[in-house]
Amino acid sequence: MDRFVVISGCSGGGKSTLLAELAPRGWTVVEEPGRRIVREEQAGEGAALPWIDAAAFARRAIAMALADREAAGRGEGWVLFDRGLVDAAAALEHATGEAALATLGRVHRYHRRVFLAPPWPEIFVNDPERPHGFEAARAEYERLVEAYAALDYAVTILPKVGVAARADFVLDALGPLPVER
Repeated sequence: MDRFVVISGCSGGGKSTLLAELAPRGWTVVEEPGRRIVREEQAGEGAALPWIDAAAFARRAIAMALADREAAGRGEGWVLFDRGLVDAAAALEHATGEAALATLGRVHRYHRRVFLAPPWPEIFVNDPERPHGFEAARAEYERLVEAYAALDYAVTILPKVGVAARADFVLDALGPLPVER
């Protein structure tokens, strides 16, 4: 969908903070599937956590990203996704070697421009939903840069600036929603 925009990139790079800045400005945002899954798994006895069963986690993230896309399709205007299907497919490919990107990533497209938050050690912090270290986050970022480029997305790296300036950067880059014909 041409109105579905992905904010992806380095874990701990400020994606969720950026989307929290954009939501009160009137933008529809979709929370990262991974964080929702981790909370659900930690609330129960689940093992579909990236540090326990990366493949199960990625499969759940794929299902959730597909459901998010379907739900967002019923609305209007720009929709900003905190990660999405390409991220989940890349995680599954990394965990299992399955060719998930070639199938899912080409069929279920987002807006051609994708924004990637680069590794930014000055803001990276661990939390209960993100126990991995900065080097693991950097490696994930490199995989995502390659994945989005291989799927012919126009990758735009977010500047390392304050959250309000980052939000303005995204809004300026997107401009008004194109009129459907």
